[in-house]
Amino acid sequence: MRSYSNFSVRDLLDAFSSTAPAPGGGGAAALTGAIGVSLLLMAAGIRASRSSESTDSMELADATDRLRSLRPALAALVDRDAEAYTSVIAALRMPATNDEEAEGRRAAVASAMHAATDVPLEMMRACRRALREAPIVAAHSIRSTRGDVGVAIELLRSAVRSAGLTIDANIASLKDAGYAGVVSEERQRLDAESAADAEHGLSLLSGKSG
Repeated sequence: MRSYSNFSVRDLLDAFSSTAPAPGGGGAAALTGAIGVSLLLMAAGIRASRSSESTDSMELADATDRLRSLRPALAALVDRDAEAYTSVIAALRMPATNDEEAEGRRAAVASAMHAATDVPLEMMRACRRALREAPIVAAHSIRSTRGDVGVAIELLRSAVRSAGLTIDANIASLKDAGYAGVVSEERQRLDAESAADAEHGLSLLSGKSG
């Protein structure tokens, strides 16, 4: 499978609009998160370049370092989500003409579904970490980038919600109730924490003047 990170924008959009099972919603969520992180990095970089405005530059530099590590992780999750869903399809297509094959198919489907659920959960974790840095970037942003920071926050919030929807769809098919419960609990927590950070970041932007 080719890496979607190497696609042109047009080819990537074509891949998402094709009738192939992947990339799909999970990959779109990861890509959205990566774009959100990129915008935060842009705003932080412009602010840091203003050498005459170096107040609290260490806090912004630390936030930038943390954000910089998240972008490639989210970009990689576009591919991982496609691979995970492809594995689910392959498992579902395994033969089950006798008891042994049926058991093997059930095990393969269960394993593939776990992986396909873990990937969007990782997306939520990464976007939640990015949103934790967003208020710092918002607090230090200059006038010309405040709109960009706001868009970044909204994209990351959307990515969290979108990954959560993917998890919800998968949970309905999971046979392991214990695993499903743990995932559901973390999914809800990450969603709530992300919403709080997004609201905080946007409030800082709206409260800035000059």
